[in-house]
Amino acid sequence: MEHTIKVIAHIHNDFTTKFGIPRQSGLTDLESIIVFEPEYQNADALRGIEGFSHLWLLWDFSLAHRKKWSPTVRPPRLGGNKRMGVFATRSPFRPNPIGLSSVKLLGVEKTHKGMVLRVSGADILSGTPIYDIKPYLPYTDSHPDAKGGFAEDRQKDFLKVEIENDLLNKIPKEKQAPLTEILSEDPRPHYIDNPNRIYGFEFSGFEVKFRVNGDTLYVTDIIKK
Repeated sequence: MEHTIKVIAHIHNDFTTKFGIPRQSGLTDLESIIVFEPEYQNADALRGIEGFSHLWLLWDFSLAHRKKWSPTVRPPRLGGNKRMGVFATRSPFRPNPIGLSSVKLLGVEKTHKGMVLRVSGADILSGTPIYDIKPYLPYTDSHPDAKGGFAEDRQKDFLKVEIENDLLNKIPKEKQAPLTEILSEDPRPHYIDNPNRIYGFEFSGFEVKFRVNGDTLYVTDIIKK
């Protein structure tokens, strides 16, 4: 039996390409805007939401649709060389490509696009369809004693980020700290470690180029798109 699911909104932010997006939600304070589809542009549907500090977003891995699914995947945290069960990972390549993210609610606003939500901490590509929004409940959704499985012992130190001022100042001031946070998380595939390789990704209308040597990331150029 087939089931249909409706897109209720789309998210918009500075992540215009897959490369460079944080691997988990909550790792950066970068702001996103959630714009509802016309059918759901009803202020009553948001009544009471301002009382919550955080929300759950259920969304579509729109770049990961495949006709067939695999029972095992290669998690980046394990270097991309070891297979684990798909349901033991957060891989986007799933039977149903649905993502789950917790974000901080910054505000609810009425705009020319109707009611929108301002949130921070999303790990989602700009333009991604949103399937549902639910309040985050701290007394049930937080488990301080939870175990992290194979991902727990793969915690890594943040990279030190080196950006010359003349490059950093090309970026709007309010975007500089989020960019540094993203870079410190090491956007590279974990199975690649070449200190001479130059990587690049799009961020807020710029192409950011960098290389990594040891525990330090060096920004080599920032180009206006």
